[in-house]
Amino acid sequence: MDRSRPALAKGCLVAAGFFLGTGVVTGLVPTPLFDRMVSRSLLDYAFLSLTSVLAGVYVVQRSSLAECSGDRCAYGGGVAGFFAVACPHCNAILVSLFSATWLATYVDPIRPVVGLVAVALFVGVIASRRSS
Repeated sequence: MDRSRPALAKGCLVAAGFFLGTGVVTGLVPTPLFDRMVSRSLLDYAFLSLTSVLAGVYVVQRSSLAECSGDRCAYGGGVAGFFAVACPHCNAILVSLFSATWLATYVDPIRPVVGLVAVALFVGVIASRRSS
């Protein structure tokens, strides 16, 4: 059996799992359990899709390498990807630590930047591994 098939299957599962898990928890995938307080935008869906696909590509690439430097950057990309699409008002921990006003004023406007950081971290790890 070809060794790349299990890696590809794992990558697809990670991409789908990240998309569904993050999408449901952040309210981008509508469910009757939870309603998102911040409106959904195309940018949210773009960052969710890109981060999901890049996480899957990372897993496929990682499974084919013996040495795996850059894992921290990839994990950071996943976390940043989550926060880039998360509703800052829906996170009870953030609201209790700061305030809804502070989150709306300072956190919500930088979510696109956090999304770019997430994508850049994943692309950086994938590209650096590809070139070595």
